Amino acid sequence: MSGDASRGGSEAVVEVRWPAAGAVSVDEVLRQVSSQELAVGDERVRGFLVAFGRRLLKERRHPELGPLGFFLRPSELARVLDGLRGEHLRVPRGLVFHVPPANVDTVFVYSWALSALMGNRNVVRLSPRAGAVAEAVLGTLQDALADADPVVAGTQRIVSYDRSERVTAALSSACDLRVIWGGDRAVTEIRRHPLAPHARDLTFPDRSSFAVVRAPAWLAAPVAARVEAADGFANDAYWFDQAACSSPRTVYWVGPPDDCAAARADFTACLAEAVARRGWAVDAAMAVEKRVATYGLAADGVARGIGFHGNVLASVELATPETAPRRWLGAGTFAHTRLDALGDLVSLVERRDQTMTHFGFERAELEGLARALGGRGVDRMVPFGAALSFHRVWDGEDLPAEYTRLVTVSS
Repeated sequence: MSGDASRGGSEAVVEVRWPAAGAVSVDEVLRQVSSQELAVGDERVRGFLVAFGRRLLKERRHPELGPLGFFLRPSELARVLDGLRGEHLRVPRGLVFHVPPANVDTVFVYSWALSALMGNRNVVRLSPRAGAVAEAVLGTLQDALADADPVVAGTQRIVSYDRSERVTAALSSACDLRVIWGGDRAVTEIRRHPLAPHARDLTFPDRSSFAVVRAPAWLAAPVAARVEAADGFANDAYWFDQAACSSPRTVYWVGPPDDCAAARADFTACLAEAVARRGWAVDAAMAVEKRVATYGLAADGVARGIGFHGNVLASVELATPETAPRRWLGAGTFAHTRLDALGDLVSLVERRDQTMTHFGFERAELEGLARALGGRGVDRMVPFGAALSFHRVWDGEDLPAEYTRLVTVSS
């Protein structure tokens, strides 16, 4: 449906997906969500989020919703609110307009849930191209409304519309905070629409992520530990077809050449087994795209070796660490290269690098690397299996803090 010329005639119209209401004018959406106010940590919203999370934990068709349900458990919401305590009073920003990406179906829920917990009124633009996971989330949200306080339905909206200058402009001019996910192009396009003078943007542009493994530690680990690590890595990479900003694309092996070669071979075998156990598959079109991308790296001199494990796993041996690709090469495609020491990453990291998943390193080593990087890149360092685990601090931004304002009260 086009937001410019659909059922609303010349009036800008969106489809309200939740609470389900069909075609509604943007002016009416804004009027509806502005009719009630909330507080930071509002118990009515908090209770709804907990109930919604419990329903997600029972969802069996889409296992990627499990971490979202776990994130919304009561203890985690309490921890988020506890982290806001200080000498100043926290109040909601007001109206928050969220523009999430289309290729990771759960990002919009994390962004919206934290904003709602902070007492904001929210309008979330859900892409018409959203997939089955997003539809499952919408269904669960709708079911959870049955037991919720009416203030939840009165202050929150998830809408869909095709690319529409008028709709985006109207929502942008009305909001107090605009949250843009989904890449450099999306950020640039949406920023063309002005905000009110007091409002601001919170942006999450294109990011890339990688993994780092200490080869001797991998070889010394028990079989069970290596199997568990490979399972976690598979979850990190395959749940969203390796398109999530936090999914690893390059694996850096740290150690002597022989150790790195042996560890990489064992890791690849473990990963192939993990993918096979889950029954994950790659369709023919994706398989062709992966081969075109990997052969292209070889033709350009970036890769000196390529290996395929069926259609689901492709390994690329890089000519040098400096040539690590940051673009998406296709689901289940991993570039590999060797480093002498963890500190060698300092000269390789770029600002767009977001998450570093790791195996075989102590916390002190990781903190040393973070200090040496000096903010030039890498916002998260997490173990294998935690790349997709959402946290209140994302891309170096404390989201609950961003979703609130500070009020100074003196007496």
